Amino acid sequence: MKLRILQVEDDPDILEISRVALELVGGHEVFQFAEGREAIRNAAEIAPDVILLDVMMPGMTGEETLAGLRKVRDCETTPAFFMTARATSGDHDELMHRGVLGVLHKPFDPMTLSEQIAGALRDGRGRG
Repeated sequence: MKLRILQVEDDPDILEISRVALELVGGHEVFQFAEGREAIRNAAEIAPDVILLDVMMPGMTGEETLAGLRKVRDCETTPAFFMTARATSGDHDELMHRGVLGVLHKPFDPMTLSEQIAGALRDGRGRG
């Protein structure tokens, strides 16, 4: 199933790798932004099926961006994922309590990123 994915990530290299992983490998449509405010401004028009957010970004953090997106029409319950390089189980558990469906760890495997997202959506591990 082709998904409309809204991604917010400040690292241009991660954005490019994600685009390849999600569009070319996964067959999805990806809308990428380098900062949260721009993503929030465009979210209603995009009406994403999935939201991917970097946790640590300058300006608005991933958590602040998610809070802003939750106020946008059609994004109130959109499944969301945090992407992070923080790898401890305590960090993972803390992020899961922020209302996301999952936490994806960086670096990620571009060949399996789409399947990780699809698997979490199928499992319904929680709604954001």
